[in-house]
Amino acid sequence: MPFDVSHPEVREAVRRALEEDIGPGDVTSEATIPAGKKARGRFFARERLVLAGIELLPLVYELRGGVDRLELDAASGEPCEDGRCVATVEGKARRLLECERVALNFLQRLSGVATLARKYVDAVAGTGVTILDTRKTTPGLRRLEKMAAAAGGVTNHRMGLWDAILIKNNHITAAGGVRAALERVRGTELPVEIEVRTRAELDEALACGARRLLLDNLTPEEAAEWVRTAHEAGAVTELSGGITLENIRAYAATGTDYISCGAVTHSAAAVDLNFRLEWR
Repeated sequence: MPFDVSHPEVREAVRRALEEDIGPGDVTSEATIPAGKKARGRFFARERLVLAGIELLPLVYELRGGVDRLELDAASGEPCEDGRCVATVEGKARRLLECERVALNFLQRLSGVATLARKYVDAVAGTGVTILDTRKTTPGLRRLEKMAAAAGGVTNHRMGLWDAILIKNNHITAAGGVRAALERVRGTELPVEIEVRTRAELDEALACGARRLLLDNLTPEEAAEWVRTAHEAGAVTELSGGITLENIRAYAATGTDYISCGAVTHSAAAVDLNFRLEWR
């Protein structure tokens, strides 16, 4: 998923962020800086990171009236070393300063997601396993955070509850069992996946023709056995639950097709980027 800054959800997220921070005006800049004063600002990486969200900068400034010049010196998905300049902007000093925090908040948060995503992808390199993200995202920022995860090399799972069927343990309980739940989704054109938590549920799901299985909270040894059984029946598998950077390689070695990691979005720490203003 590329950074599509034209998407209405993205534009609305940026608009809300600017309104939240600036409100009726940046009173400090208005009090201390002449209205016509021009300046140049540069965005720098202050640690090694995978950049994400840099394409939002033109939108940030556009929504506040624009700038004289903006150059993006890197792209989302690009690894950056400490000290690298990733963007330069020129325009009214007041405008650059009123947009500074919003721009940095997006860059730091989204680059944090991309940086952590790349660590998970690198941890399973050579195994053939695909890392998936989840719906464990910041409310209102899912599309942006999934774009950032993709920039880090993770494959986006479903965007929401509408674009795929994922039958989880509570659905199974409410439907009356694995077979009943699968019977109810027969004929759908949407992708179907079912979560199984016991060996009995695994066998029942396979007997009912399930072709994509979510195997949750297993040890690597258990997962290897269940994955082998599922593959022999022609199903693909996804592992989740209790998987960290420290143990993901062991889970990848089970031969599973996918591993989903909510930590990519819900546990990503903001990375360090800063903005330095220079008078023109």
